Amino acid sequence: MSKFAVAQSGGPTAAINATLLGVIEGALENGTQILGAVNGIKGVIDDNFMNLNNIFEDAQNRALLKNTPGAYLGSCRIKLPDADSDTDMYERIFEVFKKNDIDKFIYIGGNDSMDTVDKLSRYAKEHNIDIAVVGAPKTIDNDLAGTDHTPGFGSAARFVASSVKEVARDSGVYAEKSITIIEIMGRNAGWLTASSSLARSENSSAPHLIYLPERPVSREKIIEDIKNCKENNIIIAVSEGIKDENGEYYCAQATQSHDIFGHAQLAGCAKVLEKFLGDEFGYKMRSVELSVLQRCGGHFTSLTDLDESERIGKSAALAAAKGKRGIVMGFKRDGDYVCNIVENNVCDVANKERKVPDEFISADGNDVTDEFIKYCKPLIMGDVQVITENGVPKHIIR
Repeated sequence: MSKFAVAQSGGPTAAINATLLGVIEGALENGTQILGAVNGIKGVIDDNFMNLNNIFEDAQNRALLKNTPGAYLGSCRIKLPDADSDTDMYERIFEVFKKNDIDKFIYIGGNDSMDTVDKLSRYAKEHNIDIAVVGAPKTIDNDLAGTDHTPGFGSAARFVASSVKEVARDSGVYAEKSITIIEIMGRNAGWLTASSSLARSENSSAPHLIYLPERPVSREKIIEDIKNCKENNIIIAVSEGIKDENGEYYCAQATQSHDIFGHAQLAGCAKVLEKFLGDEFGYKMRSVELSVLQRCGGHFTSLTDLDESERIGKSAALAAAKGKRGIVMGFKRDGDYVCNIVENNVCDVANKERKVPDEFISADGNDVTDEFIKYCKPLIMGDVQVITENGVPKHIIR
């Protein structure tokens, strides 16, 4: 009897479990058993699976899963080697698939996870192995190719905008001049930092300055921008990966490490800015790093995001059931806001990074345009009824 398997990989989001729910629903609709690999592709290598049918035939558990942040199955950051350099690992993976009668594998993840989907698909094709490997996207960074936006981004954008608005309320209670720098995730793509602009309203213009990795900015330019800002309490939103005019990370003065994929683990640019701007202006200074809160905040998610994440997971499962392979699902926007699901060849998505386009960034590089606001606003819409227990959100854990 053939079976589905599903795994989650990379950084978790507030919507990745909604995508998992969609995959499970697609398998149940197909009348097929579905196994969950614990901790991503590592779970496959270790032959560590759990039976998801028994748990999620229960409607209450499905509702809890959709509203639980993090990755229910656990995650990993494992980069598969090229098949030519380590055939043993690939033989092990496909041996485990065969042992468990798995012929449909859905991998939920971001850029690096789609590299895994691509490599597994290529190996299966080259070795005439009958297994459908399909990617389901996720990332709060919103930097995947082949899709209008990514599951998880809308909820993270809503959290960022709401947090920036609340920080602005806090800083605005004081008469003395101040600068607050809010550091937001985004190594090379500034989508999430750009979403801070959604905090603005008729009675608040914060954030007053926005700096993205796509536009290098010198210290002199930041100082000039602040001098031109007429606000008493200035709020600045910055991506963790902003660079100076020489292309160097501002956080380079802070300690850096690298993950297994070779990506710099960035943090600390807000502290760097806080120091030199404090020396320059002598204002009250504060830096705020949203850190993992922006990706794990499940108490104020976007209903649009959760519903779309569920839909794309189910579409991935149904595509695999039809024998599709080597694809990753994506969103296509039509009209003012109609979101359809499309299929992309994973080779056109893996290891490609979609950055914020020029038309979404202001000419002087310290803000976003109305075109970005129009693009982003629909993604944060809709309120979720949070399931609570003893006054706090209730989660399902394995």
